[in-house]
Amino acid sequence: MPGKKIRVLVAKPGLDGHDRGAKVICRALRDAGMEVIYSGLRRTPEEIVQAAIQEDVDVIGLSILSGAHTVIFPRIISLLKDHQAQDIVVIAGGIIPEKDIPKMKKLGIAEVFLPGSSTPEIVRWIEERLGRKESKSKKQIA
Repeated sequence: MPGKKIRVLVAKPGLDGHDRGAKVICRALRDAGMEVIYSGLRRTPEEIVQAAIQEDVDVIGLSILSGAHTVIFPRIISLLKDHQAQDIVVIAGGIIPEKDIPKMKKLGIAEVFLPGSSTPEIVRWIEERLGRKESKSKKQIA
């Protein structure tokens, strides 16, 4: 939908207490013109999916460092299906072993961004996936 801002929920599932990276991503997405909702730390899959539906987001960005992605991510995908919300694009970042990435993608995680991924790369991926480009130059002209 042209003109509609991309809405992203950045979530920290599980017991992981480190959120600096998630906050950097939030700021980069916001600076790119997206509406960003940050879940805060230690959210359950149920809380994440409920927030995504209530906030009518286009994307859920999961940030995980704890190694629990093989348990938590399948639960989130399952809950999205249960609520007929599988149109929400789910991406992930953090410490995810490269050997697990194909499993995560098969599960329904659209993309995995590992440490070292640039914020412009993440912004560009989201914009291209959703078929929208919120450029600063367009916003300044309007």
